[in-house]
Amino acid sequence: MRPRTARTAHLFASAAVAAVLALSVAGCKTMGDDITGSIGAPAAPRSEADWRRSLEAWGARYRANPKDVDAAIGYAQALRATDQRAQAVAVLEQCAIGNPHNMPVLGAYGRALADAGDYNQALDVLGRAHTPDNPDWRILNAQGAVLDQLGRHAEAQRHYSAALRIVPGDPSVLSNLGLSYALTKDLKLAESTLRQAVARPGAAPKVRQNLALVVGLLGRFAEAEKIARADLPPDQAAANVGYLRQMLAQRGGWTKKGQPPFAPAPDAGT
Repeated sequence: MRPRTARTAHLFASAAVAAVLALSVAGCKTMGDDITGSIGAPAAPRSEADWRRSLEAWGARYRANPKDVDAAIGYAQALRATDQRAQAVAVLEQCAIGNPHNMPVLGAYGRALADAGDYNQALDVLGRAHTPDNPDWRILNAQGAVLDQLGRHAEAQRHYSAALRIVPGDPSVLSNLGLSYALTKDLKLAESTLRQAVARPGAAPKVRQNLALVVGLLGRFAEAEKIARADLPPDQAAANVGYLRQMLAQRGGWTKKGQPPFAPAPDAGT
């Protein structure tokens, strides 16, 4: 069983939460990410056991031929999903050196850098992963997430808007945009944007958890718990909301401090 601190922070971990929560959720990563834009990679595994098998299979293929682009991307995907972020960056860095104009490699490398917290380099690499005349909405979404991490929220929102012009109503982009609004303290707009995201077909469970987070920040804890219960057991949903209530009480409300009690980090994708 996971420790109580990890369980109570599960809601926020789905939104890649917060500096203040980082210690309590550091060891609790959802096994279910995927790399968008990988070449020939299979559908992303969903369980930890699947990820471990994927790690072995892609690792063997990569070691047999480190120049194999598919293998490097697939191996790095599995490494990131099993919390081996630095190694994922190293694999993709070498692959990018050998394939400096390969857009999927650069996209995967940029997202791996963002996942490892190297936001400035991630932004540089992601900028080379597509071109203005042929923009990739997934890269635009990832760039927006990195810009939000750097506190450049207006720029981030422009990137999300550009992505939405390519894929109107995409729930992952809307979710990131909603979190970006939350970071600029526009919680009402954050809520309405996240409700749009939740209503879209194919919205991932973490999108609904992001909505629960923002509704909780607005002080509507019972409603936040109800939203969270759609994906979490009742005890975890209640614990998450209780933890949020405690954080807000300890910090006296974020409007008094001029910043959120924590920064919900948008998802740079995998």
